Amino acid sequence: MNALTVFGLFSVTAMLVCYALERRSRWFILAFAAACALGSAYGFLQGAWPFGLVEAIWSIVALRRWELVRRQG
Repeated sequence: MNALTVFGLFSVTAMLVCYALERRSRWFILAFAAACALGSAYGFLQGAWPFGLVEAIWSIVALRRWELVRRQG
């Protein structure tokens, strides 16, 4: 297993864990956005640009959700 594969495994695992814990704290939504950004980087580094693009969009969506939840209190 090379470093890029380990990075991808970490990114996707972090996304899964943060998504599962989103209801516990708004900070998990922010962590999910960061994990999506890491997943996007992995996709582009791997050469799978459609995956990288979709993960970048998910990161933006999650940041927007975090902002909305933060404003609600």
